[in-house]
Amino acid sequence: MILLYEAEDAKRNSGFIEELQKFGEFKLVEWDDWSQDGLVKLTAQLADTLVVFRCRRPDAARVLEDFGIHLVNRAEVNRIANDKWQAYQLFLMLGVPVIPTYRDTAGFPCVVKTVDGHGGVEVEVVESHADLPRFKSEVVFQPLVPHEADVRVYVVGNEIVGAVKRSSIVSFKMNYSLGGSAEKYTVTAAQEKDVLRIARALNSDYVGIDFLLLPDGRHLFNEIEDPVGARSFYKTHEENIAELLVRHLKEIENQSPFREKDL
Repeated sequence: MILLYEAEDAKRNSGFIEELQKFGEFKLVEWDDWSQDGLVKLTAQLADTLVVFRCRRPDAARVLEDFGIHLVNRAEVNRIANDKWQAYQLFLMLGVPVIPTYRDTAGFPCVVKTVDGHGGVEVEVVESHADLPRFKSEVVFQPLVPHEADVRVYVVGNEIVGAVKRSSIVSFKMNYSLGGSAEKYTVTAAQEKDVLRIARALNSDYVGIDFLLLPDGRHLFNEIEDPVGARSFYKTHEENIAELLVRHLKEIENQSPFREKDL
């Protein structure tokens, strides 16, 4: 199996890479050339094996799949998870509760965020048109929703393997990587049903699905993360998510046509 990362992300995620390599035989490939010629060269390195695609590159993922490369997660998951407008459309289609999201401002104050941002970056609360940030990417707008915490649910295949409740007293951004606190969270039956509805619709292998936890106990879905980080999971759970993921990958590998069968 191959782990595919961009070089800087490989450095930042070296701990998780080492954990994966404890439980499975992985070759690490670091790649930053996403040109047409670069993708042709990359395809030659990835042929005939399972590739854990840990990049936010939906277009590149699609090209690799067109060349017959088996990606985890698949290109369509990468496309939807890395476009907040597309994720919102999916939530609407599935009928799960979701934060109202707009292409244009629907009133102030509001939250503005880039469609392709992640990790709490390029997300701002604005009070007026004059305060709108000049992000390079397209943006979406959401109302300010009073909530107690943000919950990230980790899903491997069609199984919820854990959830983390994230909160902050200094910022509306509750990302653990930005200093928010994290604690283990047990999803309710209703939350589990909705999370698995999303994961099954995506046909995902390893994602994080985020929702806001409202004061009255209801939940509103917000985003999908692919690739998803596991720092808050390791902080709050005894289970090793790398081991759980590798088990799932081995099941995929055993069922895949590129794997040589024992006679």
